[in-house]
Amino acid sequence: MLDNLPRGTICIEDIEMGMTRYLRKVVTDEDIEMFAQVSTDRNPVHLDDDYARDTIFQGRIAHGMLTAGLISAVIGEQLPGHGTVYMGQSLKFLAPVRPGDTVHAEVKVIDIDMAKRRVKLDCHCSVDGKKVLVGEAMVLAPSRKFD
Repeated sequence: MLDNLPRGTICIEDIEMGMTRYLRKVVTDEDIEMFAQVSTDRNPVHLDDDYARDTIFQGRIAHGMLTAGLISAVIGEQLPGHGTVYMGQSLKFLAPVRPGDTVHAEVKVIDIDMAKRRVKLDCHCSVDGKKVLVGEAMVLAPSRKFD
């Protein structure tokens, strides 16, 4: 996994409009298997080559929520990072992610409510420069005053 800054915490007092963080991860067969195990979503479009070949995807795809989980990783590890509380997330899936794809997951600060410690983030994932997931997240950021 590659990202643009070390993991940790950015407190609400230090968050700025337009701030971005990202990570890149190759989605592997093992990732898909583990996600199926943990989520109990064993839809054969994710796990069975023969079945998936006959679907609209013409091959296996990763779970959409596995891809969305990479957004969660950026939020929970980088921006704002450790101590962040998720309040909400919207997601729109635009294209499938396949085993072996490198997913670029990125979040960008688009609104800050200092009084309530709330940060709105534009979120997207892309593969080879093509967006596969878009959305927004609302989070409660950690503060030096309370944490």
